[in-house]
Amino acid sequence: MRMLRTRLSVACPGFLLVISAVLGILLASPLFAEKPRKPTPPLSAQDYPMHDAHESERVTIAAEPGDTKETRPNTRLNYFDHDMMPIRIIVTNDSDFALTLDDARIHFIAGDQTVVPAATDDDLQRRMITLGSAKGTKIPLPMPLPPITVHHDTDKKILDDENDFGFQTTTVKPHTTVAGYLFYDMQGLDPPVLAKATLEVRKVRFAVSNKALDSFEIPLSPATKDAPAAKR
Repeated sequence: MRMLRTRLSVACPGFLLVISAVLGILLASPLFAEKPRKPTPPLSAQDYPMHDAHESERVTIAAEPGDTKETRPNTRLNYFDHDMMPIRIIVTNDSDFALTLDDARIHFIAGDQTVVPAATDDDLQRRMITLGSAKGTKIPLPMPLPPITVHHDTDKKILDDENDFGFQTTTVKPHTTVAGYLFYDMQGLDPPVLAKATLEVRKVRFAVSNKALDSFEIPLSPATKDAPAAKR
């Protein structure tokens, strides 16, 4: 490419400016501009087959594992193929008092009782970096321009996915539902990883009184053709 630039600059001194302008336009175009991605609006937690309802406190928490293409979020990175299971957590507060999830602990309990905490951004970053992403992707340009290499910004993609698909708030107002995706490391667990597994949610509190609710235990199961889906 260096020799090509030299020959072109001799033949036409302004050609390098044209190349720069073309690249600038391409990189600013919708092909490269990242747009927000929005998840499907959540239903009430009671409408999901995997849920635990605390009727006396009028709070229900549901889980929707992303073990099928239909239940996985449209994230920028394919976490599932890197053994990071996306699970959507849905919290419905039918009480007259706000809840806070600031201290909540949401753990995946495998069938063999292995406890898997929700993955941090650092956990996801370490798992998602591969040789292919380090090399980048070649984008062809119109002749005689050579292709350009776009390097994947894994950290930014993870952050963007968290902003779009994570919990937008840790406060669940009365008579509302909030939801967000968490990711769990399934590497080393016996398949099917959801068989006899449980999602445990602890330390959900009422915001004003700071009273903690009892733990929620949500039985999980792998998707099958006959398994009921959330009522959409």
